[in-house]
Amino acid sequence: MHYPYQEMKKILSLMLLCLTFSAQAQENYVSQVWVSDLGNGKYKNPILYADYSDPDAIRVGEDYYMTSSSFGCLPGLQILHSKDLVNWQFIATAIPHALYPFTDTLPQHGNRVWAPSIRHHNNQFYIFWGDPDQGAYMTKADAIEGPWSTPTLVKPGKGIIDCCPFWDEDGHVYMVHAYAGSRAGLKSVLAMCELNHEATQAITPSRIIFDGHEEQETCEGPKLYKRGDYYYIFHPAGGVPTGWQTVQRSKSIYGPYECRIVMAQGKSATNGPHQGAWVDTPTGEDWFLHFQDVGAYGRLVHLQPMKWINDWPVIGTDKDGDGCGEPVATYAKPNVGKTYPICTPAESDEFSGYTLGLQWQWNANIDEKWAYFAGDKGFVRLYSAPVPQHYKSLWDVPNLMLQKTPAPNFCATTKITFKPTSKYTGERTGLVVMGLNYAGLFVENTPNGLILSQAECTKADKGGTEVTHQTIALNTNTFYLKVQFSCNGQKIGNGENSNDLLVKCHFLYSTDGKKFVPFGHEFQAIEGKWIGAKIGVFCTRPAITTNDGGWADVDYFRITK
Repeated sequence: MHYPYQEMKKILSLMLLCLTFSAQAQENYVSQVWVSDLGNGKYKNPILYADYSDPDAIRVGEDYYMTSSSFGCLPGLQILHSKDLVNWQFIATAIPHALYPFTDTLPQHGNRVWAPSIRHHNNQFYIFWGDPDQGAYMTKADAIEGPWSTPTLVKPGKGIIDCCPFWDEDGHVYMVHAYAGSRAGLKSVLAMCELNHEATQAITPSRIIFDGHEEQETCEGPKLYKRGDYYYIFHPAGGVPTGWQTVQRSKSIYGPYECRIVMAQGKSATNGPHQGAWVDTPTGEDWFLHFQDVGAYGRLVHLQPMKWINDWPVIGTDKDGDGCGEPVATYAKPNVGKTYPICTPAESDEFSGYTLGLQWQWNANIDEKWAYFAGDKGFVRLYSAPVPQHYKSLWDVPNLMLQKTPAPNFCATTKITFKPTSKYTGERTGLVVMGLNYAGLFVENTPNGLILSQAECTKADKGGTEVTHQTIALNTNTFYLKVQFSCNGQKIGNGENSNDLLVKCHFLYSTDGKKFVPFGHEFQAIEGKWIGAKIGVFCTRPAITTNDGGWADVDYFRITK
């Protein structure tokens, strides 16, 4: 069919407009289940109700960039972008493919990328982190979107963690870090070394500059800054769920340092408020980003106002004037000189792209043969990968495609078409809530056809195996799986774990996408190894030698109320 020139221009304009609106919709994704921006000039904490453990952030011009611990999940070092410190979006990952050592094929639960620091120096972006088994690493890029350099081992050493670089005015480059007691045999101290000008190698031994054993136990996660005549080290202490934020200052980079607690829980509802980043605004305000550990949902990100009084920072609100603030629940948004639209990190996925969405992470080093992102067809095809030889549960499986839980109350629903091979039985696909304990809805091809089961595994990290609560035969290979998360703020546990939220999960299934039937037992979600519980999909086959298998086409994954 031939169109007149003017008609063709109209069609092309409409197509361009649709593409523009589509890009804006993707760019300005707004969650149905958690939005921090209250729309009236205020925000509520947490600004990110998701597991961004050990967050660090910087401002470059009018842009803010944040990253966090990713441990063994890949792609690693997810990077978020904001214009106003309240509304955030995914923008990149700094470790997009595989993580050293490349020989890792099994999940590295709780290992690899700990407490990163992101910095911008001489028009380059840097991210430093500690691998507790290998030492201090660094990657850099000319642009935040990448490409990021192959990670460089800056300082080898077992137990070196929580690394932060600092470029001094005299041209010297330093790195402050902590030690992991589980690897180094020593914790609760902070150390400093000097790096070469390229920040690629330590050129001096580390010197312990602070011992927190007596009053600042479990001091870690240091961030190094300079303001006026003082060097400042911001660091948490007192333990992840129960601690506080400490700041030290000295006119010499190696100290001795004066020490002061500048934020603690006090009478607020925010336990363990600590470990994060000091940033400022173009208008001269100061703010602090930190996390709160709530158990199953992981470490949530909060934003606190910050003021300087007598060359000491005070974080949160200091009602009694003692120099130690308390976290705020709601507050006026930062004054960045402009107003920006509400947006949140992506959650739902219609799989209309050709690569893994930035909200997703695999459970281990990535195998490029796990998935085919068929954006033109609107699905991701997960090929059934063999489980490890000594498989006990999904805890051992690398090809779980997972994302963070995004709110206290929400539903995750997925549509899957399962096409297992006819060569053998035992291929599985499904929806999983993954943690130290996990549960899900799993569909398996058996000699009797496809069987849907709701199963649970307790103490998966200790070698536990699945227990099946309910099964039913399916007469279709296209099905819809759903999990409802609910939390009313009730706490569980005693002592250090008394801050953990009670999170209940209920599973449902449908064969038409309209009528969902409750299925199986209620499951109480708990955290993973140093991370919150995660949700997602997978496709596996038995650990037998074969040259091919079946697959599961995941049509969508939707997060709703």
